[in-house]
Amino acid sequence: MDVGDPRSLDFTRLAHDTDAALASSPVVIVDGLFARHVTPRTANVRFGIFVHLPADLRLARKIQRKCLRDGFPLDILLRNYLNHRRAAHEQHVEPLRGGCDLVVSGDRPVDDLGQQVWTAIAANEPIHKS
Repeated sequence: MDVGDPRSLDFTRLAHDTDAALASSPVVIVDGLFARHVTPRTANVRFGIFVHLPADLRLARKIQRKCLRDGFPLDILLRNYLNHRRAAHEQHVEPLRGGCDLVVSGDRPVDDLGQQVWTAIAANEPIHKS
């Protein structure tokens, strides 16, 4: 079961999938709790973005996505959140904020976020991360 722990993910597969995407596109966005851990072989430029969202909005959006849209049982989602996910976020996700090139507020309109990201990327290119 995925309880917000990086050990629950197949990073080799994520890197492979990212490499495959980079073969056909110069820009690839890897999104998710542990996207910062993805290390594709073909990428020599990386720009890390941390999307900050208050816990209540993260939970509300997850309920909308998983339970209301996809039919996942709300009681299981809430139990997982209270027993694992909340602590896992603090332990595994929040520490990544300091290593990112940009922190944005996830409650801003998408167009504003896009403009903020592309402006920051343009101002900092090239960014080589090892």
